[in-house]
Amino acid sequence: MSSPQIASLSWGRMKVQDSATAYKDCKVWPGGSRTWDWRETGTDHYPGVQPADLEEIINKGIQTLVIGRGMNEALQVSSRTLDYIKSKGVDVKVLQTEEAVREYNKLAGQGARVGGVFHSTC
Repeated sequence: MSSPQIASLSWGRMKVQDSATAYKDCKVWPGGSRTWDWRETGTDHYPGVQPADLEEIINKGIQTLVIGRGMNEALQVSSRTLDYIKSKGVDVKVLQTEEAVREYNKLAGQGARVGGVFHSTC
């Protein structure tokens, strides 16, 4: 099962290949995508991305995780979260969201088992 491409990105809106849903923030993995609802884990810009935000994606057997920190990189990623990802044997790339989408799409296009979480505003 391949990772879907991010078809489009603009401020506050993302479209994922083969999904009818438009997302503000989204999670993607081989074979799927869904809304990334920060309320599920109490995520906010600071302290940022929580390990609980990533479990679902990591459990899909990905090799690389791409994190989009927002258009202005306001979303933080703590060392605790990075340590969690690495402890699962997953490579991680933390980038500004437009750069993150380009990197994710490149990896997905190469057939890598890549997942991502993307914040499409600040």
